[in-house]
Formats: sequence, C-alpha cells, structure tokens
Amino acid sequence: MSREINKDTQLCMSLAGRPGNFGTRFHNYLYQELDLNFIYKAFTTKDIQAAVGGVRALGIRGCAVSMPFKESCIPFLDELDASATAIESVNTIVNDDGFLRAYNTDYIAIAKLLAKYQIPPTTSFALRGSGGMAKAVTAALRDAGFKKGYIIARNPQAGQALAAQYGYQWQPEVGDLQVEMVINVTPIGMAGGSEAEQLAFEPATIKAAKIAFDVVALPAETPLIRYAREQGLQVVTGAEVIALQALEQFVLYTGVRPSDEQITRAAAHARG
Repeated sequence: MSREINKDTQLCMSLAGRPGNFGTRFHNYLYQELDLNFIYKAFTTKDIQAAVGGVRALGIRGCAVSMPFKESCIPFLDELDASATAIESVNTIVNDDGFLRAYNTDYIAIAKLLAKYQIPPTTSFALRGSGGMAKAVTAALRDAGFKKGYIIARNPQAGQALAAQYGYQWQPEVGDLQVEMVINVTPIGMAGGSEAEQLAFEPATIKAAKIAFDVVALPAETPLIRYAREQGLQVVTGAEVIALQALEQFVLYTGVRPSDEQITRAAAHARG
C-alpha cells in the first residue's frame, strides 16, 4: 500500500555514532507492509541530552539507541524497564506522552534465542568481548541460569569487571580452554572490517564445542558460523539477533506484532 506522510504520521528514529541502514529499512518495510502511519529515520548527534530532550519535546514515538549513547542517555530518561536495569544499558526509548521509558531489546533478543534453541543452562561457554553488547549477552546468560562461563577479553580492566559483575571467570586468551558453546561478541568476522575473514576462535576450540553463537549480523554467515556449520555444530547467528531486537522495538513502538513471514521478509529486505 502507498502511504502519504501527514500531520498524524508518527516518527521513530535511531541515535548512533555511526548510523546504519538495517533499522531504517526493517521498520519502514513493515510500516509499509502493515499500512501503519509511521516513518523511521536514522540520526547521529554530538549532544545526547539535547537529542533526548528533542524526542520528548517533539513527541517522537520511539528512539533506538546505539553506541556510544547506550549509557550516557540514561540520566535524561524517566524510567528503565527491567531489561535495561539488568545491564544498566539502553537501546530503546519509548515516548508515552512525554514520559520516556527505556528498554534493552538486545538483552530481550538474546534471552529469547537461548529459550528458542533450548540451550541447557548447564552448558559451559566462552564469550569473546567486553563491550556493551557483551554485557547484554552476559547478563542474559546469567539470568537464564548459566553457571560456568569464561569472559575472553584482552582488556584486563573491562574483561575482569564484566566477569566479576556477572559471576564468571576472565581470561585474556582462550588458550587450551574447551567449552560447549563459543560466543563471539566482537567485530571479528564483520563485513567491511579489518578482521572480516578471521575466525573469532581457533579451529580446535570450535571443533570441541557443540554450539557456536555469533552476534555479528553482517554477513549473516560469518566465518565462525560457516566453519561451525561445516563441523556439524548447532549455530545461532547475529542475523537472528538483529532481526529479533528490531522486532521487539517495532512492537514497543506500534503495539503491532507482525507475522513470522512478514518478519522474515523485512529482515531480508533490511540486509539487502
């Protein structure tokens, strides 16, 4: 259906240090598909306080938040949902008549994927990374009951802090560690990056595991995921993570949950 922007059109947006196109394409595709009077646009800013104030003052319905604003926006919000409180990090703001409530749909997406694939909480894991997304994944693992885990991070301060906060162990390198699930939460394998063709873990570590989980969304088949499939491992992809977190944002903004077929088409369009 064709839609025309008018005075009643509701604006949703994103704030990121380096805006991308996935969210814009995903949300606008579904607005069109479902004939919703919404529009979505990506922005960046150098003044997060003013930007959040603009969301409130202009009645912008929803705002996705990416690095480096996930923590710095918190003082300017009214309430944090449990998903954001769990990791003290925000990726979604919903504006209800000037009241700004914050969520973290990265955390929600990880929790739902762990449940979807019925990964037992007795599974041991090694998680590579220590940034904001690593925090979301680690918190979701902890809250799902995973007890035996290792945070692999070369930055000792960040790695030790993340491991200590959620009750796991820290190592600077994987070494000869063998676990049942390997999780990549770094840019290794990301399209266009300097490490696009690299494996996030050594082949021997992957072969010894049962599950490979990569949060890198582009490409959908990262080197880690491709190699893990070849070895017969169960895989969870970053393409699933990004689509699910964007879907949860969409539902929070619109109150509408698309069908599985519509979600699949929107995610494919967004990656195209």
